[in-house]
Amino acid sequence: MRKHCEMIKNQVSANFINLETAIKTYDRNALVCGSPAWRYVYHTIHSADKWFFNPFAYNEPDFHIKGMDDPDNPCDIILGDQQLLDYLHKVREKTFAYIDALTDDMLYENPQGCKYTRLELVLMQFRHISIHTGMINGLTIERTGKFPVFVSPHTVYRLENGLFDK
Repeated sequence: MRKHCEMIKNQVSANFINLETAIKTYDRNALVCGSPAWRYVYHTIHSADKWFFNPFAYNEPDFHIKGMDDPDNPCDIILGDQQLLDYLHKVREKTFAYIDALTDDMLYENPQGCKYTRLELVLMQFRHISIHTGMINGLTIERTGKFPVFVSPHTVYRLENGLFDK
């Protein structure tokens, strides 16, 4: 049975759309606790890449350097927004393929060597992506006075009218 997995996939889709909209509307150099906002975008995508699946059996992306996922750590690498969007798209596809391979019963199992169930990992990422997307959108609202479109799977059509609520 996959009823719950399909519900999860619909909500994950909305989270990724909302994060992509945030990336397309934010000021990448706006400071958040002394770090540029793009570092928090990377942190969010990297976390989804690692924690949706099994953080204890994970291989870093080729461009990653140690500590890059922590915005408080100095980093010599600067990723552009297109690189961040490309990474987000790869993580989204990886996540959808993973969810498509799950059954509802598997949600209550722990991945090998992981202390969390698959459902706990998914819920942690819902929370994490939503927190950082909201934070990034808050910066955008503060700087522009405009509210980035925030969609659910049922309101994706709103993006056809632009990236900001009217």
